[in-house]
Parts: sequence; structure tokens; C-alpha cells
Amino acid sequence: MTISLVKGQKIDLTKGNSGLSKVVVGLGWDPAVVEKRGFFGMKKKAAEIDCDASVILLDENGKLRKENNVVYFANLQSSCGSVVHSGDNRTGEGEGDDEQVTVNLAKVPADVDKIVFVVNIYDCVNRKQDFGHVQSAYIRLLNDSNQQELVKFNLTEDYSGKTSLIVAELYRNSGEWKFNAIGEGYTDTSIGQLVRRYN
Repeated sequence: MTISLVKGQKIDLTKGNSGLSKVVVGLGWDPAVVEKRGFFGMKKKAAEIDCDASVILLDENGKLRKENNVVYFANLQSSCGSVVHSGDNRTGEGEGDDEQVTVNLAKVPADVDKIVFVVNIYDCVNRKQDFGHVQSAYIRLLNDSNQQELVKFNLTEDYSGKTSLIVAELYRNSGEWKFNAIGEGYTDTSIGQLVRRYN
């Protein structure tokens, strides 16, 4: 049974679920439909928008200690091999998850306490795009062994004017893994700017 979260909610993932060692984190979004004036009047068209999901592995103080602990379209796997990105989806069109990240909780090194999931809009300045051009954004967690959806967090806020989102995080607490639905929007224009928040 899926647990639906709202912004700010936290949930235990592994407590009482000792068999859970590997999760698939799915992120999805759809381009918002915009009206364009054409030769024959108004036409509805989906905006062409390229959102990039990335993952940042942090230590107990919330700091990024290793450069290759940032997993994104140009570095699809963490150095420890515990986090693997499925690759870049450049349109957001179609059903289901747009990008997926597999996290092997059992392989996460002891010096990593927090795994943060972020999304930014590629080339947002030149394209004059923000998250007001995106709809139906969500993050969900599935049990990798049976593909059962465990948690879903729909990002229902109006993120107009924001070009990046800190979506959620997995974090250790007393030897267990928990999930935190964050959903905070920012004006960072690249993964590099988002990463600097954790230096």
C-alpha cells in the first residue's frame, strides 16, 4: 500500500521492514500546456522543457565531501556504486517516471548519512523557463525486489519563478533509513549551483 506524503512529512522506511535493502526512486513531471497564437488562432501546445534529476550524497553534517558523490546525467553512478541514475529524459513526455535512481541502501558507505534528490531545468536562463512550465511533478519510492510502490509525494505547490527544486531526501536515523518530503523551490540555475549549497 502506497503512503502519500505532503510537504514536510517524514516516514520510516526500514524500521519494521528489515528486508528492504534496495529502492527505486522515480521522479516524474509533465510539461505544462501553453496557448500559442498561430495563423489560424490559438493553439494549445506542451512546452518543451528539459528537467534534470540529480542526487547528492552528504555526510553526517550535511556536507558534500567527494565530488563524485553527485550523481546526474554526466555521472550516472556514485563512486561507491550504491546510487545509479537511469539517464537523462529530455522532454518529460509520456506516462510514468521520467527519470529513475536506484539506491542500494545496504551499500551506502558509513560516511554518507543523507541522500538528497534535486531537480533543475536545463538551460533555464536561455530558454526563459521555470517550474511554472511544469505540472504533475512527483517523487515516489518503490521496493526494488517486487516493484511495490511504498511512498509517493506529489509536488502540488505553485513553483512559478523557481528553476530548481530540492524534492526529498533519504537519511539515516538510529541505524534506520527515513524519507523526508521537502519540496522547496529555489532560483539556482544549474546542478553546480545546487551542489554549492552543500559545500
